[in-house]
Amino acid sequence: MIPTQPAGYRGRFAPSPTGPLHLGSLIAALASLLHARSAGGEWLLRIEDIDPPREQTGATAAILHSLVQHGLRWDGDILWQSQRSAAYDAALAALAADGHLFACTCSRRELGPGGVCQQNCRARRAPAGRPCALRVAVPADFVSRWEDPWQGTQYCALGRELTDFIVRRKDGLYAYQLAVVVDDAYQGITDIVRGADLLDSTPRQHLLQQLLGYPQPRYAHIPVLTDDRGRKLSKQNMAPALDDTAAPSNLRLALHYLGQPTPPAAADQVQDLVDFAVAHWSPLGLPRAPAVTAGQ
Repeated sequence: MIPTQPAGYRGRFAPSPTGPLHLGSLIAALASLLHARSAGGEWLLRIEDIDPPREQTGATAAILHSLVQHGLRWDGDILWQSQRSAAYDAALAALAADGHLFACTCSRRELGPGGVCQQNCRARRAPAGRPCALRVAVPADFVSRWEDPWQGTQYCALGRELTDFIVRRKDGLYAYQLAVVVDDAYQGITDIVRGADLLDSTPRQHLLQQLLGYPQPRYAHIPVLTDDRGRKLSKQNMAPALDDTAAPSNLRLALHYLGQPTPPAAADQVQDLVDFAVAHWSPLGLPRAPAVTAGQ
């Protein structure tokens, strides 16, 4: 059952336990928290642990420790996606009942650019006993539009640009697009602040929300931090883990990147820094370029 959409602001941070937090993920978490707290809202934590092959032993504990050490404390209980299989199965069943899913047996070599099915799987029945992915058949006329506070007006004719996308993988694991939409609705998320690298996920999530009858949160995407080669600072690119013993300086660096007022020198404790940042949160201060190089 989907709870009634809350009247106030409810945001969230949803890391995957594929490694410890790094500076880029701290920036995203901090922006999300500050946006929520400055609005007098809640900030929830979700652990997106639905991809065991990619998870790193001890990563969840490291993430939680880093958040606490940096003063980023969440409201309520943590939501664990690994415990949400029944909800994802129910959403898949609803999509299938309404004719929105098809089975895709394509191998990686048979897929087109962007992982699009090119073998006309939508129009044929999958062979019995053969592993298959479940894909959403995107309506040809579906268009996603939204006003992003930091990226400007966004428009995506998803029905022309992407004919389908996966909601359950061939190995039986649930896809990110499905799980995040189901959980955002379940938790009553009203506002999502995340990195601009997820801009192209938003239209797919808009479609799933429409097909499942879920409310649509407001989306805001901050510029992502990049390394000196222009690559997104990420676990895949071996971004160094946060040094939790240097939390105050990490927070100051993150606030500087976010274009926020500089805390006074006397604010040398984590909680003082977070309190100052909440009280002086200025969304207009955020850089609007698509990316900024770390260290610049």
